[in-house]
Amino acid sequence: MVSKRELVEQAFNGEVVDRVPVGFWFHFTEKDEWLNGLDSENIYQKNLHGHQKFLKTVKPDFIKLMSDGFFRYPSPLIHEGVKSVNELAAISPLPDNHPWFDKQVQLVKDIKASFDEDIVALYNIFSPATHLKWQLANEVSSGDDQLADLLLENPETVQNVLTVIANDLAKLVKRLLKEVPIDGIYFSVQGVQDNRINSDVYPTYIQPADLIVLEAAGGEDGLNILHICGYEGASNNIAVYKDYPAKVFNWAVKPENVSLKNGRELFGGKTVLGGFQNEKNSLIYKGTRQEIEQEVKTILSENGRQGIILGADCTIPSDIDVERIQWIRDAAH
Repeated sequence: MVSKRELVEQAFNGEVVDRVPVGFWFHFTEKDEWLNGLDSENIYQKNLHGHQKFLKTVKPDFIKLMSDGFFRYPSPLIHEGVKSVNELAAISPLPDNHPWFDKQVQLVKDIKASFDEDIVALYNIFSPATHLKWQLANEVSSGDDQLADLLLENPETVQNVLTVIANDLAKLVKRLLKEVPIDGIYFSVQGVQDNRINSDVYPTYIQPADLIVLEAAGGEDGLNILHICGYEGASNNIAVYKDYPAKVFNWAVKPENVSLKNGRELFGGKTVLGGFQNEKNSLIYKGTRQEIEQEVKTILSENGRQGIILGADCTIPSDIDVERIQWIRDAAH
């Protein structure tokens, strides 16, 4: 029997596997803490201890390491109340020794020290545009209208801002790959949730910054997941991301109305991750064991057992009974 690492690497590469691997994750801190952990030892420790408990109780096939507490990119120019993109034009890179880099590297080192088996580990990285809009609103899952305002005012300046953020994210990724090391990143992207922004804006002014980060993580050769985030009802044009250099693609299957099978075709036959919705009214949270096992069988009968990883649209509820993850793993054997 192959190891978990071998199994997951095979699945990422679209190879035949002994069993379909499973990947689920959730936050270990509260939403109001996600932006505010840089100077908080309490948030740091909550995130670390949450990972340690998750590793012990779930014994996952592989793990996405949560960047809870570090969602805020610490540029003093980007803040709630920015009225014009000109206020951001003077943005400069963070110094190489900024605590935002050092503390994230240390967090991942501390988490990996808790591993009792060799599994693939990916670190959660948000796209430059996501960092920008959340900081403009000072709130997670907000800021789309502010970002849209700036794009309509001067998209070239916004692109320059995103490039600075992207180069700092690339710096972080390279340090993690070298110093920890991790195996790759879970890269979270999302379209601008504002109907004033047409379909040409994203690939022209936002996508280039995304690609800087993905290339730093190894591009096509890296063990990277592209997560197209449908969190809290966000809607995305999935096709925008079809040429992104990642091994695995994950999106909100039912909300986006793009099946795993159709998505795999769109992404050129690459491995896909998903199948389960992630809300508290969904099957994974409320269904019986029999219902969940039947859903696994249905997903695999429709999509085959090659080039697929069972998972969810996004993070699952933090208070879920983790035994449910084991039900899915058992049914996938």
